[in-house]
Amino acid sequence: MSTLRDLAEEHTHLRPADIDHLHRIAGDWQLLSDLSFADLLLWVPVDAEGTFLCVAQVRPTTAPTAYQDDQVGRIIGGSEVAHLGVAYSQGRIWREGDPVWYGDVPARHEAIPVRLRTADGEAGEVIAVVGRDTNLSTARTPSQLELNYLTTADDLAQMIADGTFPPPRHPGETTSAPRVGDGLVRLDAGGKVTYASPNAQSAYRRLGYASHLVGEDLAALHRRLAGDPLDGTEAANGILAALRGEAPPRREIDARGATMLTRALPLMPAGVPIGALVLVRDITEVRRRDRALITKDATIREIHHRVKNNLQTVAALLRLQARRVAMPEARVALEESVRRVASIALVHETLSMSSDEAVEFDGIVDRVASAATEVAATEVSVGMRRRGSFGVLPAEIATSLVMVLNELLLNAVEHGFPPADETDDAPAPPTTGVVPAVVAEVEPSARPEVVVSAHRFRKMLHVSVTDNGRGLPPEFDAERGSRLGLQIVRALVTGELRGTIELRAGAKGGTEALLVVPLARNAPDGRSQG
Repeated sequence: MSTLRDLAEEHTHLRPADIDHLHRIAGDWQLLSDLSFADLLLWVPVDAEGTFLCVAQVRPTTAPTAYQDDQVGRIIGGSEVAHLGVAYSQGRIWREGDPVWYGDVPARHEAIPVRLRTADGEAGEVIAVVGRDTNLSTARTPSQLELNYLTTADDLAQMIADGTFPPPRHPGETTSAPRVGDGLVRLDAGGKVTYASPNAQSAYRRLGYASHLVGEDLAALHRRLAGDPLDGTEAANGILAALRGEAPPRREIDARGATMLTRALPLMPAGVPIGALVLVRDITEVRRRDRALITKDATIREIHHRVKNNLQTVAALLRLQARRVAMPEARVALEESVRRVASIALVHETLSMSSDEAVEFDGIVDRVASAATEVAATEVSVGMRRRGSFGVLPAEIATSLVMVLNELLLNAVEHGFPPADETDDAPAPPTTGVVPAVVAEVEPSARPEVVVSAHRFRKMLHVSVTDNGRGLPPEFDAERGSRLGLQIVRALVTGELRGTIELRAGAKGGTEALLVVPLARNAPDGRSQG
């Protein structure tokens, strides 16, 4: 089904500002639907013949719906839209008429004109109509709660007709807000409570207020209840702002170990401030879970920080040991172990600064690549370049992948661009590494370079490490290689990462390592999926 914007742009001549206003109404009209115990349908005119198109619909959570079928995209005309035509042409709320039937469901029609106020605050032209259709099959004598709901709904309906509802959304606010069923408090023009729903009364009782709310000055009550005087002052100022006709941001009140979210809305039908509507929700358990998660995240970050410190200590000990070893082969092996441990420490260092078990991997790759050019045993100045982005990777993928890339990058620099004396003579087998020494020389005109490329496709991470150095010898066999670096890469890629790796000659010379790693298996909250 097409969206509101798609339908409006395809069938009407509404301006972008008009469509944006209709979006704001559709984003905030669940409140009006629940207060009205009615379905709301947003109708826009499509021609001069009186034909209307439904571009949005919302059903009440407080009453049965009048429509079992979705009405969005429906185009109607003739006598069926007479009430919409009156509201649109005359700019007034239409409530006359007898009930109509939708199959076996009797319903009452109402029509509310939608205006967008001009830049100077004047009421603009009618741009659409909100149909308010109530299921009458369960009609009965309304309770006090229902009467207060309906009275408030009528005030908000008039504000839609005036162009003053919904209020603008504050920056950073999401669509999550207290609903009618969470708790509703109605204030008069002086800020005194004239009605409080049972759920609202219960929410305030959690804050420590056991008396009835009716007759209380709500702003003063918020000041008294809040555990933090600053929070109490902000909550009280929000109530006072709504009474002045403003739309303050949502506020939280903490008291006696409980937390309540409040949203204050001005009630000013026909431009006359008559009070305010305050929606409240007890979010004590939500905030308790948030605090538990924050504590857990802090603990996890501290663990990663300590693991990083321990790995750096291990690397330092290996480095000291390497300096005391007389055998060159043993010294090289220890130095390579230092680099491997340090690359894992990089991941834990990044995780210690992250709020979840995932890391932005591009920065880690850049640091590993920079370190490879600094510590590699070669006299050639090799450039490092990254193309594409690895994105966010979960820790279990990042830890193994950084070791694989560390081996491949070191190998590409050391064995793709060996010292000049090795280039002139027959190559000796390297003591470790993935790619053995090879026979072809680097072209004099080519700048020595290693390129790391990454892209995602169908929930798979595709990585290549390519150099323009000496290529692979004809007898090279990656599957039968016995060198430690090759064994590490092969074990990590096929085991921990459950991926594949291929080592081959580059299309324009040099060596190319291709990795394919699945992401979906370990994706945290979908963030690492391609």
